[in-house]
Amino acid sequence: MIRNPLTLSRWVLLWAALGIVCGLFASVYWIVLLWMTQSFERFSGLSLLLVMPFAGFLVGSVIYLLGNPGEIGLIIDNIHMRGGRLAMRENPSMILASLLSISSGGSAGPEAPMVQVTGSIGTWLADRLRLQGESLRSFSIAGMASGFTVLFGAPLGGAMFALEILHHQHVMQYYEAFLPAIVSSCAGYTIFVAINRLGVGPVWHFPQYQAENISDFAMAMMYGVVGAAIGWLFILIFRALERTFESLRFPIYLQTTLAGLGLGILAVFFPLSRYFGEHQIDVVIQGNLNTSTLLGLAVAKMLAISITVTGGWRGGIIIPLFFTGACVGKALVSAAPALDSVLAIICIMAALNAAVTRTPISTAILLAKLTGFSPLTPLLFASLVGFFLAPRLPFIASQLNLEKTTQPEP
Repeated sequence: MIRNPLTLSRWVLLWAALGIVCGLFASVYWIVLLWMTQSFERFSGLSLLLVMPFAGFLVGSVIYLLGNPGEIGLIIDNIHMRGGRLAMRENPSMILASLLSISSGGSAGPEAPMVQVTGSIGTWLADRLRLQGESLRSFSIAGMASGFTVLFGAPLGGAMFALEILHHQHVMQYYEAFLPAIVSSCAGYTIFVAINRLGVGPVWHFPQYQAENISDFAMAMMYGVVGAAIGWLFILIFRALERTFESLRFPIYLQTTLAGLGLGILAVFFPLSRYFGEHQIDVVIQGNLNTSTLLGLAVAKMLAISITVTGGWRGGIIIPLFFTGACVGKALVSAAPALDSVLAIICIMAALNAAVTRTPISTAILLAKLTGFSPLTPLLFASLVGFFLAPRLPFIASQLNLEKTTQPEP
């Protein structure tokens, strides 16, 4: 695809243009999401037993009328089996359903809708340029990377995540898409930060951590085991609720309404389980919640994530998983105060997400940026332990046996 400096310059400009378009979309989406969230935040307590089911009914009605927008597994299938082509026609349903799901308090974040829409923008631009094969797939992946990056604020981590999430074992099968993903991510993030006037520092505020000696690596691996165990528990809860909703065979608008009632009940008893966790993580880190409360909140959050996704609401699970890991890590430190709280919390966050999403490298990079955790090595150790101790069958089924499912290019 790249043969000489002139051609390289042309491709770089196209990748950057893609990132700018994705950054503009993400900015508009984020502004609307904040406005809608502020409207729903006025409701709390017992009123959520009415508000959340009503929001669920609206989510289901959007999907019923506009069609099922799919989820991350479908995106992965399309990247592998449809030559990297992500359809634009599913975007209206995904955008509206996810805005309602996230703003009303569902335990799912904007990363999944952001990735689907920006990835389809990459496909659309590739079609305008009459690209095919790996060139088209690279544009779709670059768009996905922009979607990850604008949310997490880490261009390298976003590009890596877009590649890792596609695979179960082969981290860089589409290595040719890495440079387009980096360029597009940087351009998109610059536009997003400029429009939304965001800072570029850490999102969550941890005390400063310094790696003292090699024993910290051993502790990081132990925390990785804890994170992996929580990942197993989350997957068991998720699969149980998935089977429950499938057995009911309700129309989608009744299914999402029932899920809304479940989320409302959880929010009444565990208010911090509401929403996807971006702001709530700081409350956990800096608060004085006791061990039993933190563990109860972690279980409630896993239930909330599972009800949200299996109940038909739309959104991603990465930041909600980080929240769950933060609760477990803080509970461990509360029970054993001699432990280093920063190392414990961040390593468990990393291992849990790596165990569920199978993204050990990008998870470590993203968390280092989001938390200001400067020594990357302990995070990598924890993430890798979570990855290697994850269930044999991946949580995202489309990541399995890609060699057998990937079809040759026409």
